[in-house]
Amino acid sequence: MELPPDFMCPISREVMEDPVTVSTGISYDRKSIDTWFFTYGKNTCPATMQVLDNLDVTPNLTLERLIRAWKTTPAHRSEDGTPGEVASLLENVGSSPFKVSSLKKLRSVAERDGGTKLELVRMRGVEVLTGILAQIQVENLDFAGFRACEEAVGVLYLLSPLIEDRKEMRILFEPESVKSLATLLQRGSTDARLYSVAILRKIAKCKGNWECIVQEQDTDLFKSLLEIVSDEICKKESSSALELLIEILVASKKSRLRAIEAGAVCVLVELLPDSSRSKAEKILLLLKLLCECAEGRTAVVDHGISIAAVTKNLSNVSTTATKLGVKILWLICTSHPSERVTEEMVACGAVKKLVELLHMDGGSSTKEKVVRMFKLYGQTWTRFPCFPDALKNYLGIMADGSFLS
Repeated sequence: MELPPDFMCPISREVMEDPVTVSTGISYDRKSIDTWFFTYGKNTCPATMQVLDNLDVTPNLTLERLIRAWKTTPAHRSEDGTPGEVASLLENVGSSPFKVSSLKKLRSVAERDGGTKLELVRMRGVEVLTGILAQIQVENLDFAGFRACEEAVGVLYLLSPLIEDRKEMRILFEPESVKSLATLLQRGSTDARLYSVAILRKIAKCKGNWECIVQEQDTDLFKSLLEIVSDEICKKESSSALELLIEILVASKKSRLRAIEAGAVCVLVELLPDSSRSKAEKILLLLKLLCECAEGRTAVVDHGISIAAVTKNLSNVSTTATKLGVKILWLICTSHPSERVTEEMVACGAVKKLVELLHMDGGSSTKEKVVRMFKLYGQTWTRFPCFPDALKNYLGIMADGSFLS
């Protein structure tokens, strides 16, 4: 049965699921018009470009009932998941100017049938989908084109667990593919961003050559990830983005420099004081990785609250947080032994907490680093006026070496 034109959203050019009407009397799908108003900051009617007095929308219940009835007619239903239909849908995706509807159909079929996913991969679906995704780089891409990119990444996400073949992985490793995913991270919907992070994590776990990938990228990938990390509302996205950053920075030392250029140290340090235990551990691990290069250590030292933020997590968070915090302070102390750094460690309570860590039972690399810091700077710290008197005698006793036992 032919699709009635009034059932199609003027923005997305697909069948409306939740039709609403703006003050000009024209109906749009709620998701599309909300994106137009609140993501793109428009205050016009997309079809007429008339400036709207308000952004209120009214549910079009009559139209919704008509669409629902049309969807349930026998002529509209079809058998899903057959190889012939998969091939037909892929062909439509590649050739139709209205890609969103075909992609939604493709995704719906793939979600219900695991065999369809394998068929999609076998029929070069990954290549077709990444080709659509690459369109996001086109200047002045229209809204329908952008929605097609979001739908394409959703289907790619469904296929990603099955993409093991080197050819398909090479397609995802391509700089254009990574750049397109980075753009979706920055501008896409909540779901599109989640799917993009998941696909990038797939690339990381498959031992992608991040040194080469990062070399082809500017800082946009890291800026997009850091923006998601900073989002306190979408906690699932934020956690996934943190884990992806860790995987990239572990795999590629060159990526650490790009992350620093993108402002990673500033973002992470400012998030640290109010983070949960799990998030604090991930942030501290990232800071530790960044501090393993000179540029990262300099950025940490130059940030006004970095030492205080790390100090807050030295105790009463977790053993992992303590270990990472001590490692960060050790890297800073040994590479930037300036008076400002050593004084700040006293003023923010880092030295006091380090003294507490000297009482840790047994030997450990963490305790060893604490001991070495006192051996290097203990006498310096006692000279600061803000140094607690209660600790001076303790450090005096340690000066003869007895603290090493």
